[in-house]
Amino acid sequence: MKHFRLSRAHRLARRLEIYHTPRNGSWLNVAETELSILSKQCLDRRINCKQKLETELIAWQTERNQTASKVIWQFSTDDARVKLKHLYPVFETA
Repeated sequence: MKHFRLSRAHRLARRLEIYHTPRNGSWLNVAETELSILSKQCLDRRINCKQKLETELIAWQTERNQTASKVIWQFSTDDARVKLKHLYPVFETA
């Protein structure tokens, strides 16, 4: 593992910006939801062959895409901007 000298580490830390993802309503939640559905609908059993796994995944993905499966949000985008305002960074204008 490589370590930086203290002065360089401080310079890097000052440049680091961390943006927290909202707990609800983010793309990460959508990805986690899809992975959960995949686990329950397609990977709920042991598949011992790579080709069989690929075939199963392609069939599952095709079905999900054909049915245009969507995430149904609990509130509108405008409502989310108001409700989750404290989770997003505020940019200062020069």
